[in-house]
Amino acid sequence: MMRPPANVIRSMRYRVKLFPEITIKSRPVRQEMVRCLRTNIRNALERISPGVSVADCWDALEVRPHHTLDAADQEALEASLTRISGIHEVQVVETHDFVGIDEAAARLVPLWRDALAGRRFRVRVKRRGRHAFSSEELERHLGRVLLETTEGASVDLKRPDIEVRVELKDDRLVLVTRRLPGLGGYPLGTQGQAIALISGGYDSPVAAWQLLRRGLKTHFVFFNLGGPAHEQGVREVVHHLWQRYSASHRVNFISVPFEGVVNEIQRSVPAGLAGVVLKRMMLRAANRVAARARIPALITGDALAQVSSQSLTNLGLIDAVSERPILRPLIASDKQAIIADARHIDTARFAERMPEYCGVISKRPNVRPSAGKIERAEASFDFAELDAAVSGSTLTRVDRLLDVARTLPDIPELDSREALSSSDDITVIDIRHPEERDAQPLELPRGRPLAIPFFELMERAETLPRDRRYLLYCTQGRMSRMQALQLADKGLTQFGVYHA
Repeated sequence: MMRPPANVIRSMRYRVKLFPEITIKSRPVRQEMVRCLRTNIRNALERISPGVSVADCWDALEVRPHHTLDAADQEALEASLTRISGIHEVQVVETHDFVGIDEAAARLVPLWRDALAGRRFRVRVKRRGRHAFSSEELERHLGRVLLETTEGASVDLKRPDIEVRVELKDDRLVLVTRRLPGLGGYPLGTQGQAIALISGGYDSPVAAWQLLRRGLKTHFVFFNLGGPAHEQGVREVVHHLWQRYSASHRVNFISVPFEGVVNEIQRSVPAGLAGVVLKRMMLRAANRVAARARIPALITGDALAQVSSQSLTNLGLIDAVSERPILRPLIASDKQAIIADARHIDTARFAERMPEYCGVISKRPNVRPSAGKIERAEASFDFAELDAAVSGSTLTRVDRLLDVARTLPDIPELDSREALSSSDDITVIDIRHPEERDAQPLELPRGRPLAIPFFELMERAETLPRDRRYLLYCTQGRMSRMQALQLADKGLTQFGVYHA
């Protein structure tokens, strides 16, 4: 069996192949994109390999770590390269001392033997310098050795399945040892910037990722409907998305406290229109945030007809309040395809434990309301609540989102009717919307629940006696837990969740 010689690798580097659409751009556009990509690579890798160099080789970039990497840093660097937009393929390249053609063949066989089994291949040599053989002679020798040592392989010079490339530069043998698929797309920042409306579910992170991949520098705006628990979960997913796919740039996370807006919608807007009105209020607020930062576009995770507020009629009504174009990369995507993408970018694990807060806002939604109906519904809305939400927004650099981790309190939950019947110090509060409460009254083992809709609970909770425990009830338990966490954040720890 052929064994490669034991001489030490001179150096390891990475050859970065450009996304094919970059290579067909005009020369000035291509040069600008490559310049931006070089900067992005240096910025993204600086933490792993300080001083990393990135050289332009026209059809590729050459990335050279400043120092020898240990196994963990090498793995991290390679993973980072595959997540930088604008890169089609990452080739791991090793440079060896060239001793002779037999030694070169001995190094080539273990690299390609498995990949060539049962496949058609050809060897392509790029040679520079003075040698006792030609490029064609070296190709034939290497091809013959690979053919003899690989089961089922065949040579095809015109239409090979695989092309084995070898470079020989004077006394240096350059081999591609591995090929890693890149993210594709355009270099981040070359297509401008936008703000993504982010909720932490499946859709909005995937929408942001798809436009990051197309070169759009993306900031994030979050509308807090669920208090500290909701915000902490969204901070985690945004930080993950940034760290993986846009760490080369500094972007911002804007949190807008929207509980007051939701409560006002519940008070003043018919239930069937609440979902659309909520989305319109979010877009109004997002436009103000974007105007303040001079950002020209918004991104949402809407997919046509996925939920009631995403019917074509409702999307038109929602768009009508926006001063900026709304980019919807998922508009024609199936839910399962979105979930598959979320798993691919590793945001699904966040979405799986993130309650769908918007889903508890709208009851019996109208999928084809008229513009006049929406305008009349908003006529009684107190827009001072929207002004207060925008004024109360906070901005955090995304790289600092996890600097202060909050520990959420344990919320007691009771699902035993027997335990409730044996306790004298517990009061159940039905926090559902009055229409839902009247349609399906809650029956308890004894007594009647206290009726306080969730949009009044924050104000009324402080007036309740402190010597009792209170269990909040809603149909699925999501709103109850959300409200209990918000109350605990205000120091009111006597609230829990009741499951009927």
